[in-house]
Amino acid sequence: MNKLILKELNILYAEDEDDVRNFTTKTLESLVKSITSVVNGKDGYEAFKNDPEKFNLIITDINMPKMNGLDMCANIKEINQDIPIVVTSAYNDESFLKRSIEVGVSSYTMKPIDLYQLIESIVKAAEPQYLRRELEKTREEKKTKSDDISTSILKNILDSQENIIMVYTHEKLDMVNKKFLDFFDVYTNEEFTSKHTSIEKLFLKEEGLFYPDHDDDTNWVEQIKSLNEINRIVKLKDKENNYKTFIVNVDNYEFDGDRYVVSLTDITQIREKSALLEYQANHDPLTGLSNRTAFYKVYNAELKRDIRYNHSLSLILFDIDNFKMINDNYGHNIGDIALKQIAELTLKNVREHDTVTRWGGEEFIVLLPETDVDGAIQVAEKIRVAIERFEDKHIPKFTSSFGVSQLQYEDNHESFIQRVDEALYKAKRTGKNKVVSK
Repeated sequence: MNKLILKELNILYAEDEDDVRNFTTKTLESLVKSITSVVNGKDGYEAFKNDPEKFNLIITDINMPKMNGLDMCANIKEINQDIPIVVTSAYNDESFLKRSIEVGVSSYTMKPIDLYQLIESIVKAAEPQYLRRELEKTREEKKTKSDDISTSILKNILDSQENIIMVYTHEKLDMVNKKFLDFFDVYTNEEFTSKHTSIEKLFLKEEGLFYPDHDDDTNWVEQIKSLNEINRIVKLKDKENNYKTFIVNVDNYEFDGDRYVVSLTDITQIREKSALLEYQANHDPLTGLSNRTAFYKVYNAELKRDIRYNHSLSLILFDIDNFKMINDNYGHNIGDIALKQIAELTLKNVREHDTVTRWGGEEFIVLLPETDVDGAIQVAEKIRVAIERFEDKHIPKFTSSFGVSQLQYEDNHESFIQRVDEALYKAKRTGKNKVVSK
């Protein structure tokens, strides 16, 4: 079946590295119907725009001159929103992965390219389109064949797919493929429905995922069919209790009345990598606290909220006294332990909606929404005492100095932070291990 899918593919391939493009093109030429190679996203978009009926799959790199791969794909999707896309890239960050999902990337292969993985990704991406064409053929063949033969042909088509496939007839689960049965560890769809009633009840209810609106009169298939691809994402637990993430594709065909064919394409790898990279991009790797990037996202939002609603907003900025001496006398490993302990002690003495950030080096900053300067001084003092009283046989005792400030009417983004920094400097200059407000 894989060979049959490949042999029907007319691929548009965009890659600016000559060696990679030439080698991959030469390899794929013997497997697919045709492959057209271009050296950048602009040429790729022009090639597709000039002959949109020619291509039924896109392979693209990300970083290319003139137009990057995801911009190229976004433009192509405006011409053909159903075209499957495979990304090959060494570009490995959270924004790339999130945009890949938004653009509608079906699969991706990281560089250096593993050709077996690339071929697997191509088949996986092309499968829904191939299934659609085969079902159309089956519908035509039904006119000349018996119902039993038509059903048998349909079952064989579904079982040959790598994706999880379900067929609904009049909102009832009528047929599933082998991948479905294996995923849920059942022998028949009747066994599945006897255990679970319906698949939509197994969808994880989580922000960013599709979950049926039970107040809506339409069934879940109709609901999800009306959504953009980025919103047609569900998460299900497999037979080994591992959660997998899928993009849902829905097509309807008339066999014995109206039938929905629902396919689930596994995008777990993209989603998990995106979540991991998003966490790494917004958190300090040593302490696990948010970093400056994450802080400024919250800080900017809270400033706007405070200005609009006149709520009190305060900052605490503090650092470890004589931290260089700790590193010099006991080593950086002991210094790292001290920083981790500071993070834990601080989190224990603030509210859940306060933001604690490693500001840099031995400095930490705490954003306190709906807190005036007196309240912020109390929180700072609690943290200061907790640090002063903390004892651990592995590290020397240490103290911290604190600056505290409340947002003023005339403040902007910079002046607010500058004022709390000045308060910290005064605490350091006038004896350390104290809280100073400004």
